[in-house]
Formats: sequence, C-alpha cells, structure tokens
Amino acid sequence: MSTRSPAEKIRSTIPKVAGVSRRQQYSASTKRALVDVALRLFTEQGYAATSLDQVVAGARVTKGALYHHFSGKQAVFEAAFEKIETDASARIRKALKGSKDPWEKALIGLRAFLEIVQDPAYQRVVIQEGPAILGYERFREQEERSSYGLVQDMVRDVLADSTYDLSDEMLETFSRIFFGAMSAAGESVSSSANPKAAVAQVETAIAFILTGLRTLADNGVELPDPEDLLTERIRDNAEAD
Repeated sequence: MSTRSPAEKIRSTIPKVAGVSRRQQYSASTKRALVDVALRLFTEQGYAATSLDQVVAGARVTKGALYHHFSGKQAVFEAAFEKIETDASARIRKALKGSKDPWEKALIGLRAFLEIVQDPAYQRVVIQEGPAILGYERFREQEERSSYGLVQDMVRDVLADSTYDLSDEMLETFSRIFFGAMSAAGESVSSSANPKAAVAQVETAIAFILTGLRTLADNGVELPDPEDLLTERIRDNAEAD
C-alpha cells in the first residue's frame, strides 16, 4: 500500500517545467490535492458535513498549507465547483470535435451535457449545493465562465446557420433562454427517480424545439420585431385604460 500523500502522487506526475521552480510545482500539486480530496468529500457527504480537518487529513498536508491557498471552507468549495465545471466544459468540447453542422453540434452538446448531469459529483456540488453555498450571483458567474459560454456558442452557430439576421441583443436573449432550459433539464434529470428516462424525455423535448426552429427558418418564417411587439403592448395598454 502506498504511503505517499495525494499531493506527492500528483507531484510525481508533473514534469519539470522551464521557468517554474520546484517550490511552485509543490505548491500547485498541494492545491490540486486539496481540491481533489475536498471534491470527493463534498460529493460523498455534502458541504455541511465536510470539515477542513477532513480535507487536510485526506490530502495529508497541514492546515497552514490549506490556508496558504484558500481563505476558508467556502473558497475550497468554490474551487471544487470550478474544477467540475471546467472538466464538464472540456468533455462537451471533446464531444463536439469533428462535427461541422451547427444543428448537429447543438444536439451533440445537449447529449454530452445530459451525460454530465448524471455524474454524482456534478449533481451534488453544482446542482444541489452550488446555488446555496455560492449564492445565486456567484453561482451564475461561475456557470457563465464555463457551460454558459458553450451554450452561447452553440446557439450563435445555430442561428447564424439559419435565415435569421439577429441583433446581438436577440442572440443573447436566445442564449439565455436555451441555457435556462438546459439548467432546468439538468435539475430534472438529477432529481428524477429514473434518470435515464428523464434524459430521453429532455433530449426529445429540446430536439423537438430545435427542429421546430430549424423548420421555421428554412421555410422563411420571420421572427417578429421586438420593437413592434413593444409598441403593440403599449397601444393595447393605452386602449385598455
């Protein structure tokens, strides 16, 4: 049985990098070990039941080493959250490689995302505890640095491939609506008693929506002008008064 600490194991896999001292590499490997152990504990037992003593014991480093990298427990959680989201984004990007058609890429990205939300770490840390621990605004900031950016790229590519010529504001609106749908889909899958059935239902629903959008675009159905809609609402309200 190995007696090496998680930080030592990580350190042994890191090649010597020119311009980076061994001390810097040691520090980076220690931080990574702390995050890896914390992520495992947060996944298995939740934020409230996880202590910093457990984290440093699991990583086999001192508490001083932990406080060298993190201000406290919430900062450790945020680092674990960021690692999961970064890994998730990398998995989605990998799934999208080789695909050229934007509509096909959107469906591939959806499938990859639905696989990710079935992962216990993603479910516990990102979906279940992320909003409460980080706070809504911080939670959204973290998501938008990773998964939201991918969703936005996919939506832009899909709409750019259509006959619609949309303003940046409308592209952003479409992106947020689609991102909201995917976030809600992730929650429904993670809380379902039958995740595989929930995944199939979500994929069917969103694929149907994308197909409908593509059909409308291909048939030359124009998107209503938001300014015209606003003017109509103002006129209707004035007449009602």
